[in-house]
Amino acid sequence: MKTPLIAAVLFTAIAPAAALASQDCPNVPRDQWMSDAAITEKAKGMGYDVRSIKAEDGCLEAYAIDKDGKRVEVYFHPGTGDVVRVKGDD
Repeated sequence: MKTPLIAAVLFTAIAPAAALASQDCPNVPRDQWMSDAAITEKAKGMGYDVRSIKAEDGCLEAYAIDKDGKRVEVYFHPGTGDVVRVKGDD
């Protein structure tokens, strides 16, 4: 009797997190992605010094230096160029 209840509670807790993660960078066709040059220019306008860009989990990930001189990874939506998240280098 406890097993179905535990499974239901776990599913309720995990499902929204999984849904949010997949919404960060939805499945955008590759021909609709912004170019690396366009992402680099957008990042420069935000104060980032981009060192390299790669595709990562449906996002365009820029390895960059921020305004404070810290290394960061900036994840951009490939179709819109919006910043999805920024991760500092630990």
